[in-house]
Amino acid sequence: MMNRFVLESEDAVILIIDLQERLMNSMKDREKVYKNSNLLLNLAKEMGIPVIISEQYPKGLGATVDLIKQNLPEDYAYVEKVSFSTCGSGLLEILKDMSRKTVIVAGSETHVCVFQTVRDLIYAGYNVHVSRDAVCSRFDENYENGLDLMKDLGAVVSNTETIVFDLLKMSGTPAFKAISPLLK
Repeated sequence: MMNRFVLESEDAVILIIDLQERLMNSMKDREKVYKNSNLLLNLAKEMGIPVIISEQYPKGLGATVDLIKQNLPEDYAYVEKVSFSTCGSGLLEILKDMSRKTVIVAGSETHVCVFQTVRDLIYAGYNVHVSRDAVCSRFDENYENGLDLMKDLGAVVSNTETIVFDLLKMSGTPAFKAISPLLK
């Protein structure tokens, strides 16, 4: 059985949930979330890790913010949704086609769409890593509650640098050389 605390690039997918214009305007930690989500996206491009992005009711909440869109790989998968859980809108089908069992999650809001998606991914048998510095909520209590709930469910609640270095495995590689300047 795979150790859920070990990340392997060949088995991982990066999921960015609802980093949309109107939603993110009310998030005090949005700049940190953008920086760390972009770090994950750059790593995905360097290591060939698939990326999935979701948007909650884009007609009302706007598109994904430009700071994230500009770093998406060309072949990313897209989920448009009205359900809070991304799993209710085709995510599980996309993941099944990718044949990968570890999902690294960033996005908003921690206690709503991120939590419900993580819960449903775990119930569907996926190993889920949540990057605590790449998710956000409007209020600290909700953010902390969302992280606690996901950890209780069995998600690995980590941080972006831990995830990045675990996927990189070692220094001196082309991926490490490309990513290390972004860690400053």
